[in-house]
Amino acid sequence: MNGKVERSHGTDEQEFYQLLSYTDDVDLNKKLDKWEEFYNFHRPHGGLKGKTPYEVLRDRLQ
Repeated sequence: MNGKVERSHGTDEQEFYQLLSYTDDVDLNKKLDKWEEFYNFHRPHGGLKGKTPYEVLRDRLQ
């Protein structure tokens, strides 16, 4: 499980924090909310065969 967590942290670093500029914690939290929405509902994941985490969860619950 540790490898998956570390991979997630690496993705956050490469795709979110390095490309981000923000003014304060409130601004950062707003941008983080948008990033989480994109990451979980719109961004295809190679480890999930091109599906989003939401699609995988939805498929498992059906």
